[in-house]
Amino acid sequence: MPCTKEFLYNFSRKHRSVLDKYRDDLEKDHRVDRKSDADVSDEKEIAETLSRGLKSISPGRDYASKYHDLMIGIIEFIFFPWLCNPIKEKEINSGRKRIDMVMENAARGGVFYKLHDIRKIPCAIVPLECKNYKTEVSNPELDQLAGRMSVNRGMFGFLCCRHFENRSKFIESCKDTYRDRKELIVPLDDNTIVKFLHLISEEKRKVIDRKINDLIDEVWY
Repeated sequence: MPCTKEFLYNFSRKHRSVLDKYRDDLEKDHRVDRKSDADVSDEKEIAETLSRGLKSISPGRDYASKYHDLMIGIIEFIFFPWLCNPIKEKEINSGRKRIDMVMENAARGGVFYKLHDIRKIPCAIVPLECKNYKTEVSNPELDQLAGRMSVNRGMFGFLCCRHFENRSKFIESCKDTYRDRKELIVPLDDNTIVKFLHLISEEKRKVIDRKINDLIDEVWY
């Protein structure tokens, strides 16, 4: 199911600075009118713009803020309508800790609904950490996100990163975390994110639900 016109309108206004920054080449191709009321209102164009934006950001500390800001828009766009209301740098434990981003689980069906209804994983809130590292993430980053989980906040989350040299090894660490502490963490690297955006641009958004389920199963079993 494609995004609603209302969501696309609100999304394009909310993330206007991000979309404007990365869509110059797309404007030449699609002849988008910047003065239109909806600004960017086409789901395919937004998906392509976000994908282009992600590829243009270099890994590393100097670009961490740009990556974080872009990922807020990307995650909100990809996971509509299941996850909503992203909050950046959510403070927890009386401000002693922060989570890069949290989203509300509003799913009434599909993989995010089944997480709590069938798999019995608390996930009313889904935390996400965003790591713009030049090297791959490892156990310290996994432990950081796990340390921000709780039954009340949620026991399922995403770790967003740029790439993996040995993804299978990291998945084994995710499995250990789930077996030991029942904290279910799924990695989202650039390759996975770009594939999701490509599915949206090809009008195959409904396939994403199955793909996410496959990622969860990878850690679950």
